[in-house]
Amino acid sequence: MSSPKAAAKPARRPASAKLKVVAAKPAPKPKTVANGLSGDAIKLADEIERAFKKSDEAISEQAMQKLMGALCRVYSAQVENGAKYTPIAEGQVVSPTGVMVTASGLLRAANLAVFELGMWQSWTGR
Repeated sequence: MSSPKAAAKPARRPASAKLKVVAAKPAPKPKTVANGLSGDAIKLADEIERAFKKSDEAISEQAMQKLMGALCRVYSAQVENGAKYTPIAEGQVVSPTGVMVTASGLLRAANLAVFELGMWQSWTGR
């Protein structure tokens, strides 16, 4: 029977064993079209972010609702047509609370409950 101290010691690697260190390759970034409507949308998003840092009232309720509605329609249509990206890019800073508040508001605007979202996700696999 071994002592508790002996059981707690990690096994040693032989000096001849070398570990390979492999640098992870960053995921390829999707190509962004920065001209036309896409370029205008990126500029608008940047302008909204800058203005919002100065004032919580930088964008009106009506403008927010119009933009959110348009983005929901466009995103859902693209997903229905086979797009696989998420609505928020990886690495973009959006708090979990911000995501939950927005998701909750979208569900409330469509008169849906979280239960219905869960059922829809289980049926569609999304």
